[in-house]
Amino acid sequence: MITLGLTGWTDHPLIQRSTDNKLTAYAGHFPVVEVDTSFYGIPKEKTINNWLDQTPKTFQFIPKANNVLTLHKSYKESYDTLEEAFDAFKRAFHPMLSQNRVKAILFQFPPYFDCVKKHVTYLRFVKKQMKDLPIAVEFRHPSWFSEKNKAQTLALLKQQNWTNVIVDQPQTPNNSVPKIIEKTSSLSILRLHGRNYDGWLGEDVVNWRAERTLYNYSIEELQSFADIVSQLEKETSDVCVIFNNNSGGHAAQNAKELQALLGLTFDGLGPQQLDLF
Repeated sequence: MITLGLTGWTDHPLIQRSTDNKLTAYAGHFPVVEVDTSFYGIPKEKTINNWLDQTPKTFQFIPKANNVLTLHKSYKESYDTLEEAFDAFKRAFHPMLSQNRVKAILFQFPPYFDCVKKHVTYLRFVKKQMKDLPIAVEFRHPSWFSEKNKAQTLALLKQQNWTNVIVDQPQTPNNSVPKIIEKTSSLSILRLHGRNYDGWLGEDVVNWRAERTLYNYSIEELQSFADIVSQLEKETSDVCVIFNNNSGGHAAQNAKELQALLGLTFDGLGPQQLDLF
């Protein structure tokens, strides 16, 4: 199975031109979405139930693990223990998990989360907390896939039964990892950030968020992703591509172009809402 989706459902004017319910509109085009908001704050259970009600029963979500769980932020601001933070996250997403509407929970670790013993130990702690829930891991420090550590990193992900997130991103010195096309579970995720080197480098403190994912993939670049997807489809039962190049509104168009290159149609989508004018 191959699925395509985007990061979030609110910033894609190509597919959401004149509707108030942007999630419902989104679900008329793609069968999966990455939930970025859960990184900044754990949604209320009522909010998550609303998302489930607004989408078809086969529609799936990829929630980002909260920034406390990925060590971007200290748990001490809101919780007595780190375990409490994990419990709060799992409790909020229980309705989605119980309905099999979660494709994976994305743990995107910060650039300073390098490959050292304490962080390997933390990954094992995450496994203890999340148990057998579907987890996808995206590193930002290159040490995880250095010549010395690559094989052990992939072996650890396989041992945990976690998905190695295959990333396409500019190869900046301290916050990027190479594209490692390796499966570590029954799910493969290809996450496409664009190739805006200056934006990813983040030297412009004011504009880096707006520029980081400002990129429009060419047809030739998208064909290279189609080739990767075709390779992964032979090795895993589920391949998911997420476009995160949202800053300029290119993600939806690029996803549609890749869908055409792969000759994909998606069953069970919601009805597409048409413009009156």
